[in-house]
Amino acid sequence: MRKDKLVLAAIVAVFIAVSCNKEVETFPCVPIAEDTSVRFELAELPYGKLSDYRFFIGELKALQPNARVLPYEPITPLFSDYAHKSRFVWMPEGVSASYVSDGEILNFPNGAVMIKHFYYDNVQPQGERKIIETRLIYKKNDVWEFADYTWNEEQTEATYSLEGGYAPVEWIDENGVTKSVDFRLPSEVECITCHKQSNQPIPIGPKPQNLNKTLDYADGTMNQLSKWQEVGYLSGNVPSEIVTTVAWDDASQPIDLRVRSYIDANCAHCHSELGHCYYRPLRFPFSETDTEQNLGVCEEPEEFINESLTHIVARGNINRSVMHFRLNTTSQQYRMPLLGRTIIHEEGVAMITEYINSLAPNCE
Repeated sequence: MRKDKLVLAAIVAVFIAVSCNKEVETFPCVPIAEDTSVRFELAELPYGKLSDYRFFIGELKALQPNARVLPYEPITPLFSDYAHKSRFVWMPEGVSASYVSDGEILNFPNGAVMIKHFYYDNVQPQGERKIIETRLIYKKNDVWEFADYTWNEEQTEATYSLEGGYAPVEWIDENGVTKSVDFRLPSEVECITCHKQSNQPIPIGPKPQNLNKTLDYADGTMNQLSKWQEVGYLSGNVPSEIVTTVAWDDASQPIDLRVRSYIDANCAHCHSELGHCYYRPLRFPFSETDTEQNLGVCEEPEEFINESLTHIVARGNINRSVMHFRLNTTSQQYRMPLLGRTIIHEEGVAMITEYINSLAPNCE
């Protein structure tokens, strides 16, 4: 009996194969549908290649998002040696993040993943876009974990590594100036130095205060928080009014709000109650720098650098201001932030200079 069934199965298989031949039209061929959805099995992570996740469709370097892979963008981003960034979020079906407060990371569900690409345009000698790395942070068993992927020269694939390294880049910026950098690929230890709260890994950027802006999506322009609600990525009671940061380079905004937003994005992840530099008295989250004391104005530094630097921010005098000194140096001993920057953000420093010089009267 078993032999007869095997023979019958073989005959059926041959019949189907012949029927699917283009030259035989006895029966229509119905091919098996290929699974093209995002692949994200927490037990298997991290995958060895970025393409294994199927976050993007078509040519990988085009970064065309798959279904439910949603782009997002903070109002003021962290400066990373002039690298451009392209960010996406994805969550499994049936789960969503929830609002905690304006200035706190959304409460994400297990399976949520944040995807961030670092790239440069007009890279020499070809003058093309070059993606350097893709960083993932995903939530598994209520703990955030990291995965970093380094792109190959052909821009066809990115492979997993958390060992760290350098990628030399030379590019021509929008002003026609040639710049270069040894872009730092972070190790796992470096990732958690910035991405932590009470020594537990966390994302940095996805807070309501940083997401409360409109963004151009494939189906139209929409507020990001509203879009997240629409696609099911954000649920619960989200306030209609949110205390929101501003774009640091928006000259129409007050200079103090621009500086506070810039400091929040670049410094607050460490200089906060539960951050890496919690032992310092300064508190740089946007919600706390509405007082000049937390921003360091007329506050004496805890550590001696040189006798000319008398205050964290010395009213009207950048040459006496530790903040200006640290942001305006490439010295590994003194520069701030500690990680993620090896060259000076000239435009950011110019704004800090304008702000400090506008303050009066002088500190006593």
